[in-house]
Amino acid sequence: MRKRNKRAIFENVAVVDAGAKGKTVGKAPDGRVIFLNNAVPGDVVDVQTTKKRKAYFEGTAIHFHSLSEKRQEPLCEHFGVCGGCKWQHMGYEHQLFYKQNEVENNLKRIGHLEFPEPSPILGCKAPYFYRNKMEFSFSDSRWLTQEEINSTEEITDRNALGFHIPGMWDKILDVKKCHLQADPSNAIRIAIKDFAVQNKISFFNPRKHTGQLRTLMIRTASTGQIMVLIQFFEDNEAKRNLLLAYIKDCFPEITSLLFVINQKANDTLYDQEILCYAGEDHIFEEMEGLRFKINAKSFYQTNSEQAYELYKITRDFAELTGEELVYDLYTGTGTIAQFVAKKAKKVIGIEAVPDAIAAAKANAEANEITNTDFFAGDMKTVFTADFIASHGIPDVIITDPPRDGMHKDVVQQILNISPKRVVYVSCNSATQARDLELMKDTYEIIKVQAVDMFPQTHHVENVVLLKKRIP
Repeated sequence: MRKRNKRAIFENVAVVDAGAKGKTVGKAPDGRVIFLNNAVPGDVVDVQTTKKRKAYFEGTAIHFHSLSEKRQEPLCEHFGVCGGCKWQHMGYEHQLFYKQNEVENNLKRIGHLEFPEPSPILGCKAPYFYRNKMEFSFSDSRWLTQEEINSTEEITDRNALGFHIPGMWDKILDVKKCHLQADPSNAIRIAIKDFAVQNKISFFNPRKHTGQLRTLMIRTASTGQIMVLIQFFEDNEAKRNLLLAYIKDCFPEITSLLFVINQKANDTLYDQEILCYAGEDHIFEEMEGLRFKINAKSFYQTNSEQAYELYKITRDFAELTGEELVYDLYTGTGTIAQFVAKKAKKVIGIEAVPDAIAAAKANAEANEITNTDFFAGDMKTVFTADFIASHGIPDVIITDPPRDGMHKDVVQQILNISPKRVVYVSCNSATQARDLELMKDTYEIIKVQAVDMFPQTHHVENVVLLKKRIP
């Protein structure tokens, strides 16, 4: 070990595992763990530390003595700068291995749980171009490479349309090609940027809060429909209409062309009025003959193909015969509730977001589903003894909470009513394991199935079937 700039450098560190949040793991000479942000298990590297804590270091590999056989050549030219696909340098079969390993480790180490051999993780048939929703930001002060910074030449092209650089809220990477969303996503983004530059439509400055073009959202659907939403900051009507007319004429396949004027400090859309320039104000997703209306503010799983696989697993785990009352907690726009409804007697969905519940009711009506009811409100205040007394004790509970997991009061309410089966769908197996530990005296884990919704990243969904223990 030697010192440089007061940061330790560890030499010849073997990278042995992948850890939480996509980081990989090595060991310092004193036995402490080193979390690395740019290595693959199997690499042997020199590490410069960036953080030192009592139990671990964080660091960056600054020299590679040997490269892992698990490596692959990243497909994207922006890999390593853009923070979107942090595992693109690892072969997909190895990504799946470490995702499954993380799920099992969390259940064991965080939840101290016993469970049967999990089913093999369900990989994605399309490990690239799988997202149905992408959001890009405009900037008039794009992120510069070190070569550009060091150059003596004047940089005149500072406009960008792309992604935030990790850890730099005001710097946008100008994306040439993104491998996450299928065509015509890249063509639409590039055409919009080029047209805006040519016609001197100003790009947003996040520090000064100036400029017209703020964000771009592109949604695609399995039905072939496409939604494009431009978010403007300054409202120059002539140039706004010039751009929107160009998009409409250049890409007739766009079925929903929307815009919003947002002059708030932040660029969130949920409190904004969305205006329709051309086409409809929505697109449709389809799954097993069910159609789901998606507007600009709707939540829908961002990987349509894998969402279908996830929902099939959820329905299979629920073991429905047609006689069950099912509660679907954190129902969102009611996609799971409607997907399982044809095999249940009745499904009751609960969700905190009123707009999502309105969409769930509208979709159920459009799909001619008559055995669902949806209720809006905070889960811990809606899902009460009085609610259950009014609507019935469920035979099966399906729960799909956000990353933070379930509130302890919600867990306790599940234990109070003790349905026969609980299907727990999670996008964060760490909080899932924490919740399951609270339930392990009442329920045993029957099945565990991880599903990869987000190839090239560390994120993974996990589905667990719980059955009530026999006294």
